[in-house]
Amino acid sequence: MIYTLTLNPAVDREYRVPAIEFNEILRADAVRNDPGGKGFNVSRMIAGLGGQSAAVGIVGGAAGRWLAGRLASLQIQTEFLEIQTETRVNTTIVTPTGKQYIKVNEGGPELTVGHVEQLLDLIKKLARRGDWWVLAGSLPGGCPRSIYATIIALLQEAGCRVFLDASGEPLRLGCEARPDWIKPNADEAIAITGQPDGLKAGLALRQMGLEQVIVSLGKDGAYYFSDREQLCIASPPIREQNPIGAGDALVGGVVYQLSLGRPPEEALKWGAACGAAAAALPGTNFGQNEDIEKLVQQCEVTPLDKNER
Repeated sequence: MIYTLTLNPAVDREYRVPAIEFNEILRADAVRNDPGGKGFNVSRMIAGLGGQSAAVGIVGGAAGRWLAGRLASLQIQTEFLEIQTETRVNTTIVTPTGKQYIKVNEGGPELTVGHVEQLLDLIKKLARRGDWWVLAGSLPGGCPRSIYATIIALLQEAGCRVFLDASGEPLRLGCEARPDWIKPNADEAIAITGQPDGLKAGLALRQMGLEQVIVSLGKDGAYYFSDREQLCIASPPIREQNPIGAGDALVGGVVYQLSLGRPPEEALKWGAACGAAAAALPGTNFGQNEDIEKLVQQCEVTPLDKNER
């Protein structure tokens, strides 16, 4: 089983407007709501590929109930810790081309020590040897910055494989717990390593003892680093509409293929294709298996030249 953990989920609300103008009333010609939060996005991508996962998260209020219903409608199993505080709403205002957007994320609920203990108990109950866990996204208030490191240790003790996609101090501390895979974007990798670019940051993360590292580069694809190989993954060309969620789609594609026993190079192609498909769609939306399979054929994976390192 693949579990995805979203500690600070959201309802992602998108307003499409003809143009973004300041100090003016903008009138939306389309509005959509999607389940938001990086882990939920990974589960949605896996569902689009025809796979199954269980979404674990902390939800509350009417927005939390909406999320539970929407994920259930997508045939995604949910394992939620329910709290009284309302789940946040993240708002995006985007032009039809997707080249201009404004995104405003709410902070989310404030957790108590009791909430954190209940969450860890839930994870302990679910953890089984051989399962995959994707830990992804920002933390709500009151959540220790070291929470991912704590959960990684707990899951690895249970024999699970862990994929971490976070940023800032939670990512840095999580890396110290040695997850099996990590997937920062270039800016996130640069921030925790102090290196000048995504390539050097990825190499630095490997030198910190991390087994398998993906550094995503948006429309430019990704780098992959392991003890066996160092690869550059080129994304297929698309007409971009909304890049938000493309990195989560990449993680979903990679982890699903790995769970099927595919080698990393093949999983990375699927990840790049999933990311491209998501960026080509409106809203926080994800492609379907048959369309993504066509994009996989256009993805190139090549070894990094020694001169590039």
